[in-house]
Amino acid sequence: MTEEDGIRLQKALAQAGVASRRNAELLIEQGRVEVDGAVVTEFGTRVDPAVSVIRVDGERIPPVTAHVYLVLNKPRGVVTTMSDPQGRPCIADYVQERPERLFHIGRLDTDTEGLLLLTNHGEFAHRLAHPSYEVSKTYVAEVDGNVKPIVLRRLLDGVELEDGFAQADTVKVMSEIKGRTLIQITLHEGRNRIVRRMFDAVGHPVKRLTRTAIGPVRRGNLHTGELRELDPKELGQLLDLVNL
Repeated sequence: MTEEDGIRLQKALAQAGVASRRNAELLIEQGRVEVDGAVVTEFGTRVDPAVSVIRVDGERIPPVTAHVYLVLNKPRGVVTTMSDPQGRPCIADYVQERPERLFHIGRLDTDTEGLLLLTNHGEFAHRLAHPSYEVSKTYVAEVDGNVKPIVLRRLLDGVELEDGFAQADTVKVMSEIKGRTLIQITLHEGRNRIVRRMFDAVGHPVKRLTRTAIGPVRRGNLHTGELRELDPKELGQLLDLVNL
């Protein structure tokens, strides 16, 4: 990029909604802005917002883009497809008002509820779904029986399934009531029905399963069936996770 290419850094910050141009200049002057890993204090610095990695106070600032990044709290019973020949409820029912051609990143079983990401950014979707980037996913599982500490240790150490080894990153009991246990489990796995199969392997079948987080994206107060855009902080963290 030549000196005449791109736009001034303070304009890029203003376009991204970080601050007004004047306040952006103050951020630059205070040494709080980085471009491609280097602190910038010169007001005349030009950047290409689509390519340059810009951070303020260490946080990634996503560029203004035509791409769309959404999170849906998928209800139980909804098929993770954009159409269904059998006429069952599917993801398309929740984004039919959107003008973009969207696709989902990964999938959730029909009988599993919780967070699902949608986008029209192909490379982002490909990387986020790829196991090599190890984006964590957190679930809350209601399982049969009272789960003993030795079972939690087995999940952390890993269990052998028909398609290979599977291991939890973290697992903890949230509550126990009437022969059922509520467990939070986090893992990087994305294989089909992986959480259900892991609990089957340790003798505690899942009765209800909800995905509550994907990397930095949390369910929070997003109600079942609701859709929202990722906020800039969430998107910035995801772009970092997949090296975009």
